[in-house]
Amino acid sequence: MTSYLIGLVGTGIGPSASPALHEREADELGLRYVYRLLDLDVVRRPVADVLEAARVAGFDGLNVTHPAKQLVLAHLDALSPEAEALGAVNTVVFERGRAVGHNTDATGFARSLSRGLPDGRLDDVVLLGAGGAGAAVAHALLSLGTGRLTVHDVDAARSAKLVEALRRRFGAGRAETGDLSAVERADGLVHATPTGMAAHPGSPVPAALLRPDLWVADIVYRPLETALLAEARARGCRVLHGGGMVVLQAAESFRLFTGVEPDPARMLRHFDALEGEAARAA
Repeated sequence: MTSYLIGLVGTGIGPSASPALHEREADELGLRYVYRLLDLDVVRRPVADVLEAARVAGFDGLNVTHPAKQLVLAHLDALSPEAEALGAVNTVVFERGRAVGHNTDATGFARSLSRGLPDGRLDDVVLLGAGGAGAAVAHALLSLGTGRLTVHDVDAARSAKLVEALRRRFGAGRAETGDLSAVERADGLVHATPTGMAAHPGSPVPAALLRPDLWVADIVYRPLETALLAEARARGCRVLHGGGMVVLQAAESFRLFTGVEPDPARMLRHFDALEGEAARAA
């Protein structure tokens, strides 16, 4: 039986669904697949050291999450065209002694949005968060046809850097920096920061800005119903949780790690089952 050793690098990753999500799909496909958590808060080593240790230990690949999606770039041997364009990596494949970075977040978010809010207007969208995940979401939104994307981040320099990259790829008139007031005119709002996770509770958006004709998407998936989505739902907004993105990016990572095509629909069912198990255990 073919075997794979995969890891997840990031902080606060204890609640991650990735190990079970990948391993259950591997079981369905008859693969031996072991998925380990490499929490930077636990190992207390820099990303470069963790990457090298995984390479030496014989890992076949790594998923990368907050806060390492951009930090890892300097320690890779090559980037896929998508990862290079986004300036962020969420998947590292070890190939013939080389560490190659990929990004499956953009396609994962695009497919999740098209699936969950197929008729959501994209003329004017606000993105909160310009980090690694935010960059992927921004590229996905503009690839889907967003006319004007306003990027807001507490780090203004990071917002400006992302917008500059977006303008180079998509044209000067489609991305701009801005603040939360842009939500007042927007068709949709996407939240791409850690706020709302169990370790970072709260909502990043004043409730008064949420109105019934605004759709709201969150990339956080633990919990599925973040404070932002709960408030948006209460105010009549259509909402999209982060579960679809995490599953669909995982399916593409799985393919990159193994060369085997997973079944995304089955992985979505795996995820629903995992969430049900977590709810019953709570």
